Amino acid sequence: MKHVLAITILALGASLSGCAGYAFSGTNRATIYTDSHRGELAVPNALGTKKGEACATSILGVVTTGDSSIATAAKAGGVTNIATIDNHYYNILGLYAKYCVIVSGE
Repeated sequence: MKHVLAITILALGASLSGCAGYAFSGTNRATIYTDSHRGELAVPNALGTKKGEACATSILGVVTTGDSSIATAAKAGGVTNIATIDNHYYNILGLYAKYCVIVSGE
C-alpha cells in the first residue's frame, strides 16, 4: 500500500508541474531546476569590452513576455560589432523560466 501511495504522489506531482521550461525551445532543460549558460556563436572579432543582455520570461509556459532578440541585447549594451552571442537559461519546476541572450563586442 505504501508503494502505491508513493507512486501516486510522484505521478500527481509530475502531472502538476508547469510547462514554462518548454517555452524556450533549444535550451538546456531539466525538469526540477536549470541554471545554465551556453555559447551560441563566436565570430573572428575581438571580444571587446561591451556587453548587452535581453531577456524573456515565461510562467507555466502559458504567459511569455519579453524580447530576447540579438538586436535588443546589442542595443542594450551599445554593441555595434558583435563578437559573441551566448544565452542563459533559468527554470524552476517548469513554473517559472527565464531566457536571456547575451552579446559582447565593440
